[in-house]
Amino acid sequence: MIGTDNKIETNELITARWSPRAFDNKPVEEEKLEAVFEAARWAPSAMNEQPWRFIYATKENVEAYHKILSTLVEANQVWAKEAPVLILSVAKTDYSNFDSRNTHAWHDTGMATANLALQATELGLYLHVMGGYSADKAREVFEIPQGYEPVSVMALGYLGDAEQLPEPLKERENSPRTRKPLQEIVFNGTWK
Repeated sequence: MIGTDNKIETNELITARWSPRAFDNKPVEEEKLEAVFEAARWAPSAMNEQPWRFIYATKENVEAYHKILSTLVEANQVWAKEAPVLILSVAKTDYSNFDSRNTHAWHDTGMATANLALQATELGLYLHVMGGYSADKAREVFEIPQGYEPVSVMALGYLGDAEQLPEPLKERENSPRTRKPLQEIVFNGTWK
């Protein structure tokens, strides 16, 4: 029965993935940035639509970096401003070859983001995905056209020192990671 005696270990890349709030200001190398986006490119998608789009900015590109940062709620700006890379994910909401809405676009963009996160982990980088941002502001500052919807903002970089964070973020950063038990999220043939 699932969740009672897992004899096969979960891939360490998956269990090592973590979303910190403390980032080092060390820049992320261009080849590593390319590798994480290449990993995202290979994600599965409905009808091979590949609806994900990513707008990224490093601290070296001050104007674009501040545009992404400005979309975040203040509670996320407090710590995300230290990350060397900010990324806005966007989903193309209509199919390219069909006159219909792609109801899987957000899911598929999430799959691409998961690939990006795992590749980042493999490279010694950390990714923190945030829902605390304004999609309307993102549309405005990046002039995102109709048919595309902002999905999330992400901070990417090397792990920083949790002591640099204000309370209670410092406490949350140092708390053990937890996940719901399988029996709470997986059901065999019936709802619960």
